[in-house]
Amino acid sequence: MSTWVTGKIIDIKNWTDQLFSLIVRAPVNTFIAGQFTKIKIKINNIIVQRAYSYLNAPHNPNLEFYIATVLEGKCTPLLCTLRPGDTLMLTKKAYGRFILNEIPNCKNLWMLASGTGIGPYLSILEDHDKRLYQFSNIVLVHAVRFSKNLNYLSQIRKLQKFYNGKLHVQTIISQEESYSSLFGRIPNLIENDSLEKEVGLQLDINNSHVMLCGNPKMIQDTKEILNKKYGMQDHLRYKPGHVTQERYW
Repeated sequence: MSTWVTGKIIDIKNWTDQLFSLIVRAPVNTFIAGQFTKIKIKINNIIVQRAYSYLNAPHNPNLEFYIATVLEGKCTPLLCTLRPGDTLMLTKKAYGRFILNEIPNCKNLWMLASGTGIGPYLSILEDHDKRLYQFSNIVLVHAVRFSKNLNYLSQIRKLQKFYNGKLHVQTIISQEESYSSLFGRIPNLIENDSLEKEVGLQLDINNSHVMLCGNPKMIQDTKEILNKKYGMQDHLRYKPGHVTQERYW
C-alpha cells in the first residue's frame, strides 16, 4: 500500500493553454532519475490520482512535473486549477525502471520523447550520473506539434553545452514547418532515414539502445519501425533487447 505525503505547490509555469509545470516541495524519498511518483488531489469531494515523472534531478528539492491538460481527463482539469500555496498528495516512494541502471552498455544511447515525455530525460541528464559517460553519444530527440511547445529547449541547450559534444539534440515538429526542426513524426523520420541523417549518427542494433517516452501511439509506431528496419526488440530483465519504454496514459 502506498504511503502518501503532503506537497505544497511553490510555483506554476503556464507555458500554453494546454501545457504547464508544477513545482512542488514535499518530503518524498530520494528517487532515481527517470522514475515517477503518483499525485493525488481532492477537490469538491472528488479524489483523483495519476502517475507523473519527475523532471528535476534527484538532488533538486524543487520537484517538477511537466503536464499536458487533457480536457476529458480526470486529473489534469483539477490540477490546472491549483495555485501556489495549494497542497496535493504524492507517494513517498518513487516507481519505475526507466533509469540508467536498466540500460545495457552501448555506444549510442537514443532518448526519443514526444510531448511531456521529455521529463524523465531531463531528470537523467540533470543528474550528471557518471554512467552517462559510458556512452560515446547521447541523442535527445523531442517531438512536439508546434514550436511553442518546446518549453524546455533553453534548458536542453544548456545541457548540450555541459556535455561538451556528447549530447546531440534534435527537435521535431509535426503541425508546422520550422527551419530549425525536422518536420513530421518520429517513426516516419526513422523510416525515411531523415532523423539519422540530421543527427549524423546511425541507429544500429550492434551499438545502439533506444529509450522511448511519451504518447503510446508514438511508442508503438516507433517500436514497429525499429523492429522492421533494424530488428530491435524490447529490452526486458529476463530477455535483453534494444528498446526501453515508458508509456504515458
